[in-house]
Amino acid sequence: MFRQTSEFHDWFAEQRAAQDHRVTPAPLRGLDGWSFEPGTGDIRHRSGRFFSIEGIAVETDNREVAAWSQPIIVQPESGILGILVKEFAGVPHFLLQVKMEPGNINILQLSPTVQATRSNFTRVHQGNAVPYLEYFLAPRTGRVIFDALQSEQGSWFLGKRNRNMIIEADGDVPVRDGFCWLTLDQIGELLNVENLVNMDTRTVLSGLPDGWAVQGRTTGAEGRALHGKAALLSWFTEAKASHRLDRRRIPLAEVEGWAESDGVVVHGSGRFFEVIGVDVEAQGREVARWAQPMIAPVGRGVIAFLTRRIEGTVHLLVNARTEAGSFDVLEMGPTVQCAPANYEALPAGSRPRFLDEVLSAAPERVLLDVVHSEEGGRFYHAENRYLAVEAPDDFPLEVGPDHIWMTPHQLGEMVRYSHHVNVEARNLLACLRFLR
Repeated sequence: MFRQTSEFHDWFAEQRAAQDHRVTPAPLRGLDGWSFEPGTGDIRHRSGRFFSIEGIAVETDNREVAAWSQPIIVQPESGILGILVKEFAGVPHFLLQVKMEPGNINILQLSPTVQATRSNFTRVHQGNAVPYLEYFLAPRTGRVIFDALQSEQGSWFLGKRNRNMIIEADGDVPVRDGFCWLTLDQIGELLNVENLVNMDTRTVLSGLPDGWAVQGRTTGAEGRALHGKAALLSWFTEAKASHRLDRRRIPLAEVEGWAESDGVVVHGSGRFFEVIGVDVEAQGREVARWAQPMIAPVGRGVIAFLTRRIEGTVHLLVNARTEAGSFDVLEMGPTVQCAPANYEALPAGSRPRFLDEVLSAAPERVLLDVVHSEEGGRFYHAENRYLAVEAPDDFPLEVGPDHIWMTPHQLGEMVRYSHHVNVEARNLLACLRFLR
């Protein structure tokens, strides 16, 4: 345990110095254990496990572009993202670990107690056991604080979801090398550091229920809401019922506009993302060496909430958002979620709604502005700029059927349901909960 957050930074630097990791880009063809499937061109592992890169064709009435096709990660298994919590001297502490992922900027980031795919914790790779896994598998000891199946990035995963869990531990918990106890206040400070607290930690913390102290207040601090819970759920159901998402899996070789070039799969425009290969050498992982394909975005994304005080209470503008790989037709997302460079060639009317309001906001209206990485196990150097921007006083309350105002507390309540709030909104909500 650290009395001051500065002590954590010293410890983290020691961890970084003590570990030796290497991630080397490698051509997809000849990637150890992986191959392009004859006929389809899909990229698969020789074991038939882990994941594959396939193609998907999409048609929807709920995006800036009505139809497109793209490569997508198909990983039908669910993993576990779990954080242990325990009180010391009456103060809750959360057990996090320094974890290497091949796609991480800075290689090491602060991860949940357990961050493992089913292939990892069933040891398909014949590697080491996952530490602390027993706290998250039934029958378990301890008290369940939060437990929900949650979606991953629908822009790059097809129907992918993980089990997000927070468990309050009973009895002594031995602290293994590379793990540390942190308070919520300390985690809040670290969330203001770029590319330090990883995506999986942020999504789990978004499910923290009311009543937990955060920098002198509780996550449940709340005023009068514009809409009641029943009205919000009705809006969400109406949005899913009124929009459509038609998609079909297609061979990777048939994805329009994409092709293999110089050992990677790229779009002809140079935009969106690439499918690359990497060779990995890692200390402290279940397996010391492996190779894999990864999604490498082109350019930094923007994830933002517009905020507004309504009758004295802070509200967030939530969007009913559809993605290529959405588990259902849509989920609740942030006001803005995009990579701006992907829309440069489109007409002005096709730019994401409210993007210009977010990017042109005066500095005094920007409540949060921090860069965080996305999931480093499948995405290579994927960064998003997380923003909360206060809307002007004359910003309308009625903004169309696909957006609605709700309080942070109400959005947090929606996180406790599976497949209601997308991973981008959950990550941004976690950051907002720790604002000073």
